[in-house]
Amino acid sequence: MRAVIPEIPPGLLEWRKRTGADRWDEVWDGVLHMPPMPNREHQDFEFALENYLRVYWAPARGARVYHGINVASPGGWPNNYRIPDLVLLTPQRFGIDRNEYFEGGPDVVVEICSPGDESHEKLEFYAGIGVTEVWIINRDSKVPELYALAGTQYRLQPAGADGWIRSAATGIELRAGVTGKLAIRLAADEGTRKDLP
Repeated sequence: MRAVIPEIPPGLLEWRKRTGADRWDEVWDGVLHMPPMPNREHQDFEFALENYLRVYWAPARGARVYHGINVASPGGWPNNYRIPDLVLLTPQRFGIDRNEYFEGGPDVVVEICSPGDESHEKLEFYAGIGVTEVWIINRDSKVPELYALAGTQYRLQPAGADGWIRSAATGIELRAGVTGKLAIRLAADEGTRKDLP
């Protein structure tokens, strides 16, 4: 269900902050978006994916992986930002880190797509701030979509003949695994393959 409230009732924002309900709130060009908190399955999958990336991908590259961090347009904080589920940052982009938010595009953002959410609607914003890749992974089926920035727009990357979709930004490969799981590996290395979660 979508709702539009022309003016926020007094006390609503303070109540959301006090109760933690504002944790995933986003501001899109000055408009507050209040998505529901992710369910347990979403959180379990996000944790498993973040753990894999922190253990297998980030250390060898000196890279970083974050969850639930604000990603703002340059000069846009706090009036224009999104909160992807995960953010992958290589050393070349460490300079965008403002601690409370990232100012500009990380290398990769990951959106775990739950029914009725706005993951796909965020693509234009991410392209505008120069995010190299956006991974949108269906929460229930774990089917991945990988969008690579080409100029000012994203192109959906096709799977290879073996079914794997390769991330040029990270060297990671993704595909739907056994029923309800995401298969992930590093650059065709079966020794790093996991089926999450």
